[in-house]
Amino acid sequence: MTLSRRGVLGLAGAIGSAGALGAGPRESAGAAGATAPVGAAVGRVRTGFERLAADGYAALAGQKVGVVTNPTGITADARHLVDVLHADERVDLVAVFGPEHGFRGTAQAGGSEGASRDPATGLPVYDTYDKSGQKLADVFTAAGIDTVVFDIQDVGARFYTYIWTLYDCMRAAALAGKAVVVLDRPNPVGGRRAAGPVLERPYASFVGREPIALAHGMTAAELARLFNGEFLTDRPVGLRTVAMSGWRRESFFGETGLPWVPPSPNMPTPDTALAYAGTCLFEGTNLSEGRGTTTPFEVVGAEGLDRRWAEAANALGLPGVWFREAYFTPTFSKHVGKVCGGVRLIVHDREAFDPVRAGIGLLITARRVWSGFGWRADHWIDRLTGSDRVRTLVDAGADVDEVAGDWAAGLARFGAVREEYLLYP
Repeated sequence: MTLSRRGVLGLAGAIGSAGALGAGPRESAGAAGATAPVGAAVGRVRTGFERLAADGYAALAGQKVGVVTNPTGITADARHLVDVLHADERVDLVAVFGPEHGFRGTAQAGGSEGASRDPATGLPVYDTYDKSGQKLADVFTAAGIDTVVFDIQDVGARFYTYIWTLYDCMRAAALAGKAVVVLDRPNPVGGRRAAGPVLERPYASFVGREPIALAHGMTAAELARLFNGEFLTDRPVGLRTVAMSGWRRESFFGETGLPWVPPSPNMPTPDTALAYAGTCLFEGTNLSEGRGTTTPFEVVGAEGLDRRWAEAANALGLPGVWFREAYFTPTFSKHVGKVCGGVRLIVHDREAFDPVRAGIGLLITARRVWSGFGWRADHWIDRLTGSDRVRTLVDAGADVDEVAGDWAAGLARFGAVREEYLLYP
């Protein structure tokens, strides 16, 4: 390795033992400490990728590697890990796999970039979107890889599809006889607790494959351990997770010292992620969830709504959030080109704020104050919430506490299982 390449990579420290491939759900997550990279801020979180690099990529030695990633797979100084890995002779990187929105992140929701060749590295880019099981296993086989590396920034909500890309890749890798290495990143909304309803299996889809809480309060590596230990028991994958250092469960993204890259086109800031687990529920209604505005998921509304909605929502007294009367004109998606009235969420206490309860409160009050309120005809809300219970309770006139009480037992059961797979204090 040349001095110039060392200068480019320049990461010091060690990840320690990260557990043996194939060790199952209880594999070690890596040593707790890591020396700061050159030029890094003291106290900054070190991602799984940084700790992998600090160990000289020992976990990937002798393997043909494929990386599942998108624009969020970056170093602390904002270089893309594919570019870094490709430039390092210690890693045999042979393929890239793009999720929903694509490897370079150009596609909107429900789309991908298809197969291509990366112009920067010349590597083949395979499309994983809408592929699972044997179909995805065949992609891994065709790519000629031994190990699948996953490194994508999640946002902490069950219906954000990257965690199910991880799940699908784990199942497909097991079918194809490949190993999986998950490089961890922070949950940007913290990981103190899980919240919201747990998925019921008859309602499983790509916005929720397995029974986890709507706001799971976990990182990607923790979820990978849970998937392997609870849901892939028929054929567990050879799994290795590389943990972060310096991250704690109460930390929000702004406290990590890491650069934010939008994980998808409508997730521009960590504030978006904070509201998302609640306001994305409006995808299941005829209201705009703010797509096509500069503040998606922070504003919600439709033609015909006015100040009465904000007044009704504020009257609920939900902790940590105020609802301000707002007007906006989406440039695409629902109500494109039309002036919508609605609310903007202002989170004034992140620790007290429960986005799922806020989303339920907004559904209840929107239905109460606006005669035009309606669910999508395909009952997409049931896929988002994980059953038909939220929809039927809201239609029956239940209040927020009644709706939340309905999922309390399932959430408690999930919380007990979740504890077994957590990696951070």
